[in-house]
Amino acid sequence: MIGRLWPWLQAAEPQAEAAAAPAEGGGLTLGEMIMHHVTDSRELEIPFGGALRRIGLIDRTAIELPRFDPIQLGPVTLDLSPTKHVVFLFLAAILVAVVMIWTARKTHGKAAERAPKGVANLIEAFVIYLRDEVALRNIGHGGERYVPYVLTLFFFILFANLLGLLPWGATATGNIAVTATLAFLSLVLIEVSGFRTLGPRGYLRTIVFVPEGMPWYGKALMAAIMTPVELLGKVAKPFALAVRLFANMTAGHLVVLALVGLIFVAAPVASWILPVIAPVVMAVAIMVLELFVALLQAFIFAMLTSVFIGLIRHAH
Repeated sequence: MIGRLWPWLQAAEPQAEAAAAPAEGGGLTLGEMIMHHVTDSRELEIPFGGALRRIGLIDRTAIELPRFDPIQLGPVTLDLSPTKHVVFLFLAAILVAVVMIWTARKTHGKAAERAPKGVANLIEAFVIYLRDEVALRNIGHGGERYVPYVLTLFFFILFANLLGLLPWGATATGNIAVTATLAFLSLVLIEVSGFRTLGPRGYLRTIVFVPEGMPWYGKALMAAIMTPVELLGKVAKPFALAVRLFANMTAGHLVVLALVGLIFVAAPVASWILPVIAPVVMAVAIMVLELFVALLQAFIFAMLTSVFIGLIRHAH
């Protein structure tokens, strides 16, 4: 846990006076330093970059990522240059592929004759639980075809969350663009699965609500009132998925960095116990909670996606 805090302590050390008195120091304030570590950027921090620069081995504490010329598509400009969060998204995807392929080899074929051990056993337990108790239980009949997506969603978000807890790491799921894209993919899958299961007429009934047994003018009134509500409900589901994941992952890092920042803000205090020990203890406690939150948010995203698929497939 302390290792996750070390890059911030290392980077903040030459800026301690500026954080406490920004008007005199002229450097980064504490708030600016926190935002630098939480937001996306076009550079990757070098491990122990501050120490290496102080002894003269390197000139910069970060590696500048390549930049490409923007692509113009009519009025839309696309910048495909990689950023820190993009790099960690690809890293999370690679880790998911490697871990899952390795686990599959440990649990299938000749290896299936005996129970897997260690990490393979843990991953298999997660897969079985997510398949039986999350995907199939919430989606219902025909949910087998959605199990791969739910599993991929869970492990990808989990690895992206955990990478942000490592030293010099970055939490890609702390970027609203990333969580919104994941939520949009889930929305497309939810609506397409509902359309294929219910058919055009049945799917239309999930948008235009017309109760049976009412006169024509009552049906027209209910359709006029409830249709915007139903459409808003469809948009609210992915919005809630995106904002919940983004807010939880960002808030945890803000709290950790703010607590560590108390060390420098309270530096003039004579006693070192209060300004040093207390913030570190609280930050470590928050980091332990962040491990649980990383797992919980991946589970909630996968579970709610399964619930929404099941709700639209069984609209009655």
